[in-house]
This record gives sequence, C-alpha cells and structure tokens, in this order.
Amino acid sequence: MSETVLSQNEQPSVLDAPQTPVTPPAKRSSNGIAVVALLLGAAGVAVGGWGVWQVRQLQGNELGQSQRMEAFSEQTAALQQRDQQISAQLASLPPASELEDRRRLVAQLQGDQQRLSQRLDTVMGESRKEWRLAEAEHLLRLATLRLSALQDVTSAKALVEGADEILREQSDPGSFAAREQLARSLATLNSTQQPDRTGLFLKLAAQREQVQQLSAQSPEFDSSADAMGALTADGDASSRWSRWWAEISKYFQIEFDADNNVRPLLAGQSLNQLRLALSLTIEQAQWAALNGEAKVYTQALDDARSVLLANFNADNPQSKAMLDSLNALAEQPVSVVTPDLSESLAAVQAYIQRRHLPANAEGGKP
Repeated sequence: MSETVLSQNEQPSVLDAPQTPVTPPAKRSSNGIAVVALLLGAAGVAVGGWGVWQVRQLQGNELGQSQRMEAFSEQTAALQQRDQQISAQLASLPPASELEDRRRLVAQLQGDQQRLSQRLDTVMGESRKEWRLAEAEHLLRLATLRLSALQDVTSAKALVEGADEILREQSDPGSFAAREQLARSLATLNSTQQPDRTGLFLKLAAQREQVQQLSAQSPEFDSSADAMGALTADGDASSRWSRWWAEISKYFQIEFDADNNVRPLLAGQSLNQLRLALSLTIEQAQWAALNGEAKVYTQALDDARSVLLANFNADNPQSKAMLDSLNALAEQPVSVVTPDLSESLAAVQAYIQRRHLPANAEGGKP
C-alpha cells in the first residue's frame, strides 16, 4: 500500500510540466460569437412569439369561459324560476287523499256513462226499427192511394218494393207472412200493364194543332178541252172552240157519276165553328186520358170522328189522316184494373202489432 503511494508520488506531475498557451486566430472566435448571438436572438424571438400566442390562447379561453359562465348563470336563473313555478303549482294542488277521492269519482262516472251509452244504443236501435216499420206502413198506404186515385201502377210498384226492403232489413222470421203477401202484390203489379197516358195526351194535342189547319178541299177536274178540240176539228173555228171549252171548264163541269157523296164546301164562320167543336171534343179526350176515364175517352173520340165524317170531305188527305189517327188512338187503353193492396197493408200492420205484444206484456207485469 505504501509502495503504491510512493510510486504514485514519484511519477512526474502533468501540472508541473511547462504548458505552451495556444492562441486561436481572433477572426474565427469573433464569427462564432456572432453565430451564437444570432441563435440566441432567434431563440429569444421564438420564445417571445410562443409566449404571445400562449397569452392570446389564455385570453380566448378566459373569454369563452366567461360566456359559458354567463349562459350557465342564465340557465340557473331560468331553472330557479321554473322551480319556483313548479313549487307554486305543487302548493296549489290538493292533497293526495283528495286526489284519490277524485280518481274514484271519475272512474265511477266513466262506468255510469258506459252503461248509459249501452242503454241508449239499445233504445235507439229499437226505436229505429219501429220508425222503419212505420215507414213501411206509410209506403203501403201511399201505394194504395196512388192506385185508387191515379191508377199509377209504376209508382205503386216502387212503393211496395220499398216496404218489402224495410221488412228485409229487420231480419225477423216473424215478418215472413207480411213479406209473402207483399210478394203476391208485387207479382200482381208486375203483370198489370201501365197505360201511356202522357203519350196519349201528347198525341191528341198534336191532333188539336192539325184541326186549326183543317180545311175543305175544292174538287178538281181534269180538263179535256184539248182532246175535244182535236176531235172536233180543223182550222180556226176548232181552235177557238177548244179555247172556249178550256176556259168554261174552270167554272163548272157536269158530273155524271151521281153515286158519290158530294158535300158542300165549308167556308167562313161555319168552318171555324166546326173546327172549334172538333178541337173541344179532342180536348175532352185529353182530359179523359189523363184521368183514366175510359168511357169519357171513348165517347169523346167517337164525337170527334162523327164531326169529322159529317162535315169534312173524306177524300181530303188532311181529313183522312186525322181520321186514321183518331181510330188508332181510340184503340189505346186509358184505364186499368188496379190490384187491391189492402191485404198487404193488413199483413204489415199485424206484424207491427205482434212486435209490440211482448213489450206491452212486460209493461203490464207488476
């Protein structure tokens, strides 16, 4: 150990050796200092810019936090106001016991309303059926009236069909007898032909218009003056005779056929009176056609044809056409034998009375 120390002490010291100072060039040392200074300046500028950015970021964060704090404070105030309102509403509410009583009352009221609605539906359903049955009876009465007063088979058939439809809606086996009787009435109505009274009225009106144009036609003769002139001769004398015969033939002519019925020509007041009489008889036939009076209709048309045949020339085309039309109209029926609907009405009334029997029996029980 001592030897080691001694040996170390004996070694020559480096510090004791002569040192020669090294003197670097002055130019290089000055450049290095400038570079270092520049670096330090740039670093300082960077640090300063970063610091400014950090300050601005902090300012922005503080501004956002202040805005959020204001919003939070507003929301807090609104929540406090809402809390106060809810508290006031809760304070105004009745206690729990009173609410329970009200709930029971509401449930009881709802049950009563439901039971009342069911009863009302039952009563209204029965009432509606009664109304419909009364309507069916009324339809049958109208059908009977239309047949007896106007002989209107078409309307009566539609009314009976309506009554049968009402009975079908009842869906009641007890209505079988009434519907059977209605079916018989409908079959009878379908087999009954409805006369076209409106058509007859219009056709007779057209004939009345033709009466005003009716006039007696003068007889026309075929002149044979040329033939006679050719037979009698030659020369100027014969031609003069032919002209004279043709002129005189315009005013009169001898008719050797005495079997034909020659009637005098009508003119002036007599013709107007006959036209009026014929028009009145046709008008009477119109009234009879609308009212279904067969006897009056037939008699009126007979009178019209008698006036036409007695006073107007049958060879006149107008008179002949009118006579043919009146003959055709006289064959048209204006009345019809209407069926009796009293049995159908009685069957429906009996059905309605049977429906009332159970209700009356229950009502009479103590």
